Amino acid sequence: MKITVFICTYNRGNLINGTLEALINNQTRNPNEIIVVNGGGENDCQKTLEKWQKEFSSLKIIQTKNKNLAASRNVGLPHCSGDLILQTDDDARPFPDWIDRIVEAHDKFPEAGVIGGDVIDASGNSFLSNIADATTFPHYDATCEVRSVPGVNSSYKREVIEHIGEYDENLFRGEDVDYNWRAIQKGWKILYIPNIKVIHIHRATWKGLFHQHYMYGRAHYLVRKKWPEMYSHYPLVIHSLWHVIKWISSWIYIPFLDAKNKAKRLNAHPNGFEILIMGIINISNRIGTTLEWCFDKND
Repeated sequence: MKITVFICTYNRGNLINGTLEALINNQTRNPNEIIVVNGGGENDCQKTLEKWQKEFSSLKIIQTKNKNLAASRNVGLPHCSGDLILQTDDDARPFPDWIDRIVEAHDKFPEAGVIGGDVIDASGNSFLSNIADATTFPHYDATCEVRSVPGVNSSYKREVIEHIGEYDENLFRGEDVDYNWRAIQKGWKILYIPNIKVIHIHRATWKGLFHQHYMYGRAHYLVRKKWPEMYSHYPLVIHSLWHVIKWISSWIYIPFLDAKNKAKRLNAHPNGFEILIMGIINISNRIGTTLEWCFDKND
C-alpha cells in the first residue's frame, strides 16, 4: 500500500521543520512520498523544505500563491499518488506510530473512507494549554463513528478523494468539515480512533484562542448554509417559537453545558471558573456565527 503524507503550509517557516522531522526521521514506517504545497508568506519555509528534500528525495515541493487552505489542498491533491492520503499541518508533530496506526485502521475498517484521531496540545500543562486542548479539538475514549475529523489528523482512501473531488474554495475555514460531510453523503463512514495521535501547537495567547474560535463560528455558518440538513444547535432561520428557543439556548444553555462536559477532561470535578472560561470561548464561537449570519443577510 502506497502512503502519501500531504501538508499545506503558509507563513510557518519556523514550524514545519519539526513536522518533517517527525515524519522523516521519527516514524516507525516512512511514507512513500510527502507532498508539500507552499504558499510562501513573509515567514517562508522554502529553504527548510529544500533542506529536507535532500534527505528525503520523495518530498515534492509545490509552490503556489496563497488564497486559503482549500485552494492549497486543491493544488496539491492531483500530486498525491498514494492509496491512502494522510493529511497533517505545519504546526503538528505526528506520533512515531502515526502512519502505522492509520494503515492498520484502514485495513481493519474497510467501510471507513476517512479516519482520524486525537490532537494533543504541545505546549505543556499550563492553564491556557489545558483550556485550549479541551475546547479546540474533539476527544473520545474509544473508537467511534463521527461527522468529521480535524484536517490536522486525517486520512482518506484514494477512492474517497476521487468520488468527492476538490475542496470548496469559497470556505475560508471549515473546508475539512464540508469535505467530510460530502464523504458521508457518498456513503462512507468517518471514524475517530483515539490511539492515532498528533501533537499540535495550539494558540499561544488567550487573544489567539478566542479569535480562533470566533473564526470557527464564522466558518460554521457558511458550512451550515451550504448543508442546512447538517445537525447544529444553532438555527439557520428564525421562523417559529421553537427556533427562538433554540437560538436563545445556543447562547445561554448549550455553551456552558458543552463547557461543563469538556471541562471534565481537565479533571473529574471541574471548578466553576474553568467552566466559565470555556463557556465564554464557546460564546465567541456563537458571536462569529451570528455576525456571519448578519453579514450574509445584509449582502
